[in-house]
Amino acid sequence: MFEIYKADERYTANHGWLISNFSFSFAEYFDPNNLQFGPMRVLNDDIVKPLRGFGAHPHKEMEIVSIVLKGKLKHEDSTGESAITSFGGIQRMSAGTGVIHSEVNPSSVEDVNFLQLWFLPEEQGLTPSYEKTEFDLAKLKNDLLPVVSKRKGDQIAYIHQDLTIYLSDLDKGNDILFKQEAGRRIFLFVIEGEIIVNGNLLKKRDSARIIQTPNLEMKATNDSRFMLIDLP
Repeated sequence: MFEIYKADERYTANHGWLISNFSFSFAEYFDPNNLQFGPMRVLNDDIVKPLRGFGAHPHKEMEIVSIVLKGKLKHEDSTGESAITSFGGIQRMSAGTGVIHSEVNPSSVEDVNFLQLWFLPEEQGLTPSYEKTEFDLAKLKNDLLPVVSKRKGDQIAYIHQDLTIYLSDLDKGNDILFKQEAGRRIFLFVIEGEIIVNGNLLKKRDSARIIQTPNLEMKATNDSRFMLIDLP
């Protein structure tokens, strides 16, 4: 299966201070056929105006990852953690038995654009935790760089689910091969540019959900940045 979801097919919520594009059912948008992909439950593409954001609110039993694309994002939570992240940084929060957190744009002049992803954890009842990691931007060049994974490593945020999130900056004309293990899923999301994946063209903010496809060839028709998630 190779199922493409076009950028303009996403549900868009415009609250003035927030513009959010939902890849899965979320908040007021409900589609019973688009609830999750494996343990992946949410991918929101958010733009938040200066000095605005999501005030203190609760979460429970979810693994939450925030990837800042432009601008800065400030996190604070009830465990006492606080951090400001820009591109090159990853925020991972395990809500576990319950946590209260806020996410705001600390800039007075610049919007923040970030991806927020939610995943169901492998087990419930975890102690809430927060982690900020930073990766080497140079290592994105024409490669798949793991930035979040259950497999621990330097500059990789740990997540309580058997998945790995990769980022890549692929130069025009270059390609990358990825082998999909049997029984697993791949979620692809084009952040910038456009790539051809096994003959299928994905443009900026398009995504694909892929199963039973053992070999993926991704070729950039323009300088591109994309995210690949290997899921159970």
